[in-house]
Amino acid sequence: MRSLAAELDLRPTKQRGQNFVIDANTVRRIVRESGITPDDVVVEVGPGLGSLTLALLEVAARVVAVEVDPVLAERLPATITAYAPEQRDRFEVVLGDAMRIDAVPGPPPTALVANLPYNVSVPVLLHMLTLLPSLESGLVMVQAEVADRLAAAPGSKVYGVPSVKAAWFADVRRAGAIGRNVFWPAPNVDSGLVAWTRREPPATTATRQQVFAVVDAAFAHRRKVLRGALRGLAGSAEAAGAALEHAGVDPLARGESLTVTDFARIAEGLAAQGPTVGAPA
Repeated sequence: MRSLAAELDLRPTKQRGQNFVIDANTVRRIVRESGITPDDVVVEVGPGLGSLTLALLEVAARVVAVEVDPVLAERLPATITAYAPEQRDRFEVVLGDAMRIDAVPGPPPTALVANLPYNVSVPVLLHMLTLLPSLESGLVMVQAEVADRLAAAPGSKVYGVPSVKAAWFADVRRAGAIGRNVFWPAPNVDSGLVAWTRREPPATTATRQQVFAVVDAAFAHRRKVLRGALRGLAGSAEAAGAALEHAGVDPLARGESLTVTDFARIAEGLAAQGPTVGAPA
C-alpha cells in the first residue's frame, strides 16, 4: 500500500476522509466478520488503494468498488491485475460519489462491505441501503462513536437519528473495535465495526420520508418533549398532541425513548391531521 501511494504521489486528504487500511490481518478480519460467501456480489465504498478489495475478491463472486477520487479509481484495476490477476474479471470500479450515484452496474449486489469515509459514513450508508434494496447484509468500518450510535437501542444515551434511520432498514449490531495503527495515516479517532442484516421496515401507511421527517424533528432539540419538538412539523402544539395521541405515544416522552415503529405511528398520526409531512431524507 505504501509503495502504491508513493507511486501515485498520494497525499491523503481529510476532505475525502482518506485513511487507508494497511494491515493484512485487519482486512481479512473484516471479510471474515462480514460473513460473505462465494455467492455474494459485494459493493465496496471507498476502496482507496485496494487492500480490502483484494481481500474481498478472495471470497466474493464479484466486487464493485465505488471510488470518488479519480486517481485512485484509475489505478485500482491495475492493482487488481497485478496482485490478483485471476480475479480481475470479477471486479469493476465505478468513479463517483457514493452519496449521489443512482445505480450500480452488473448483478444486484447482496452485501455492502466497506471502510467508509468517516466524515460522511452515515449518509453514505443510508443512501446505499435506500438505493440498493437487494443488499441483504453488510459490515462497515466507521468512527467508534458513530458505530455506537448506529447500533444503539432506545433509551441509550447515544440513541439518536442514525440509530432510528438505520433501524428502518436493518437489524444493526456492534461487531468489534479496530486500532488506529492499522491505518495510514493513523486517524485521531478510534474505529469500530458495524454489522447489519436487512429486514422489512415497520408496517405503516406513512412513507419513509414522512417517518424520517418526524425522526429529524424529534431529535433536533433532544431536551424537548415530543409535543413541543413536533410542533413545527405538525403546524401547532395541538396538532402534534393529536398525532401523538393517535399513535398512542405519551406527549411528554422524548425521542430517545421511542422505537422506529413508534416514529412510524406518529408519522401516520401527523398525516391524519391533514398537512403533508416530510421531505426526502
